[in-house]
Amino acid sequence: METLPVLYSFRRCPYAMRARLALVSAGITVELREVLLRDKPPELLTASPKATVPVLVLPDQVIEESYDIMLWALEQHDPEGWLGGRDDPLISEIDGPFKIALDAYKYGTSGTKAARDTASETLFSLDAILKTRPFLSGPQFTLADAASATFIRQFAYVDIEWFNAEPWPNLRAWLEKFLASRRFAAIMRKYPKWQAGDPATLFPEPT
Repeated sequence: METLPVLYSFRRCPYAMRARLALVSAGITVELREVLLRDKPPELLTASPKATVPVLVLPDQVIEESYDIMLWALEQHDPEGWLGGRDDPLISEIDGPFKIALDAYKYGTSGTKAARDTASETLFSLDAILKTRPFLSGPQFTLADAASATFIRQFAYVDIEWFNAEPWPNLRAWLEKFLASRRFAAIMRKYPKWQAGDPATLFPEPT
């Protein structure tokens, strides 16, 4: 019997969300183990002592970073051509300066308004890009979009009224299209907290 990869995940974590996006796009089935970050199972801690999600456990390796999980999945199968956006410098911008500013804004670690303004500079740049094309890397949704959208969603929902009032209509339309998509709905289904001995939960769900 085939041993499925095991994905430790948390539904609302933007890192875990984007890993799930890539798995769905690649058509790779995993055993999903939904965890609570305040009550992490010992199996997760054994697989990955850093104890953050997502973690993908394969027969021969453990992948602990969401972007690496995305690349692994798409290198197995990339039917939508997402890897065409893998070299987009926007991914590094989102994962680096934008995410740092987002965390300071969301969690109030320091200079909340200044952090929001810093993150907004990235979003204005994205809005200008999306004025000229429908997606971040060109005419189709690619890795650049998938790697960025969950973090921009997180930023938006810190203060959605403020976000919707800002002059970035192209970015807002791009995000709204993503949030209304079947791909987003597929990764946001709710699953019970996993514990050892539970029947395997397959993700994506069989159709």
